[in-house]
Amino acid sequence: MDYLWLVFSLLSAVTAALVAIFGKIGLQTVDANSATAVRSIVMAIFLMGVVVLQGSVKQIPVILADKRTFLFIVLSGIAGALSWLFYFLALKYGKVSQVAPIDKLSVVMATILAVVLLGENISLLNGIGVALIAAGAIVVALS
Repeated sequence: MDYLWLVFSLLSAVTAALVAIFGKIGLQTVDANSATAVRSIVMAIFLMGVVVLQGSVKQIPVILADKRTFLFIVLSGIAGALSWLFYFLALKYGKVSQVAPIDKLSVVMATILAVVLLGENISLLNGIGVALIAAGAIVVALS
């Protein structure tokens, strides 16, 4: 079970790559914000189906009842919606090969915020890796 984070992380990376490719193709003749709204509806329906199939529907009232949990999930949803609005706008006007690497700077930003706001510790090797991600994203996007 200790390796599941890696499996899910790799699956996330593959499917995120497909978001960029499918999104770029789909955005050729439509407004990016409208496309993002349609995408969000599809995601909501799909994820509700997953929750129903898992039998986790009973967790929704628990989330709604816990004000702090609900607040941070709402804030996460708003941040995610803004992220996708900006991502699809970037894809509309830029190349996937430029947009995707810059978007991955979120890894660097998330790590910095995790250290500052959550008190997480990272090793020197982790810090070097994050710095390399930043440098690599910038080099790939701007070359």
